[in-house]
Amino acid sequence: MKYVTKADGSPQPFDWRKVRRTLRNLGLGETDAERVAREIEESVPDGVKTAAVLRMIRARAQVVRPAVAHRTNLRRALALLRPKPEFEEFVRVLLREHGYRVESGCILAGRCGEHEVDAVAYKDGTTIFVEVKHHASHHRMTGLDEGRIARAIVEDLQEGYRSGQCTVSIDGALIVCNTKLSAHAKRYATCRGIGHIGWDYPEEQNLRTMIEETQSYPVTIVTGVSPSVSARLAAAGFVTAKQVAYGDAAAIAHDAGIPLREVLLIADRARAILEP
Repeated sequence: MKYVTKADGSPQPFDWRKVRRTLRNLGLGETDAERVAREIEESVPDGVKTAAVLRMIRARAQVVRPAVAHRTNLRRALALLRPKPEFEEFVRVLLREHGYRVESGCILAGRCGEHEVDAVAYKDGTTIFVEVKHHASHHRMTGLDEGRIARAIVEDLQEGYRSGQCTVSIDGALIVCNTKLSAHAKRYATCRGIGHIGWDYPEEQNLRTMIEETQSYPVTIVTGVSPSVSARLAAAGFVTAKQVAYGDAAAIAHDAGIPLREVLLIADRARAILEP
């Protein structure tokens, strides 16, 4: 068995599945990702540093898919978004892509108090409020507190509706976060009927699969998009690479206050990422 050396100097077994996952995050198809991951497993020396493995992954990926040169890792791209307004608006756009009717900027009256929620979403006769949680470090877990707070808000809003104080009949809550969920958070959410979408949870429709199914990548997937440019684009309503790639570049430049040449560069790179 081969080992890799982590940044802190500790060894851990080389896992080709993690390499395959990283390659998939860079946009390679399943077959290519597995093949390249196996090739890397064969070629790396024992004890190689993880930073060197990442450089090798990116170099090999670019051979298969040149657009990788213009693309950052999806988890990192999500982490680069600011919590407000960028990630919140990104989640609203993503839910719309998956068939939800979404309202934003909502303040709902419960029996005991008012609650400002990130969105109210409607689909298949069900109405839910959406709470968005963002971590700048994609390695950080989303824990139990968000689920407990959401449960309390659901109860207050439902009691408020029955007493006539809330005009919206809320059926439940959905928490969307850009990181993995702790085991405790998953267990509580399942027990209490709180919807949760995390990076890899639930297995059948998690944040990663929802993004990839609709190619709703954040604009920060494009390399070279600075935080200030991302913020300007988000303020003008453009939070996905798809919106910039296929939008009116002149209108985007005007609305976001960004030079047209920069918008055209981002759009060109975004199309390279999105198109086969």
